[in-house]
Amino acid sequence: MYGEIEHEAELNVAASKAWDLYSSLQMGKLLEKELPMLQKVEVIEGDGGVGTVQKVTFKPDLQGQQASYKEKFTKIDNKNMIKEVEIVEGWYLELGFTSFRTRLQVMDKGEDSSFIKSTMEYEFKEEAAPIASLINTEILAQIALIAKIHLNNNKPPTKEDK
Repeated sequence: MYGEIEHEAELNVAASKAWDLYSSLQMGKLLEKELPMLQKVEVIEGDGGVGTVQKVTFKPDLQGQQASYKEKFTKIDNKNMIKEVEIVEGWYLELGFTSFRTRLQVMDKGEDSSFIKSTMEYEFKEEAAPIASLINTEILAQIALIAKIHLNNNKPPTKEDK
């Protein structure tokens, strides 16, 4: 079975600046710092380009269980500002999913305006349908908000800000 969800958010910075964050390893470090459920994002192999593998570890739950997964950067298209990341071990794959991919696309809306289109695509076995029905855009919205705040806090001041 196949599923797909999508979220779009305006970032209020130039697309090139947004892409600099989304296409880099800096994004993982930002999420490690700002997402309360994350404990650590660590690079296992690679330099941030295609083929890079990161391990994402969540904080332990109330029962002391700690989930993690490994994700691989499978596409980084600087021209079209698209990055694809696929889970290659753990988490959803252990829950009955056969694939789980996230696609991030920064889209230009003008001089100091862009938006991020985030898509989760997944395939799952029939027995994982109850879990698949719980997937929503909440985490994509949270990530976009964290990126937006970070990007806007690091924006050079304009005349209006002074």
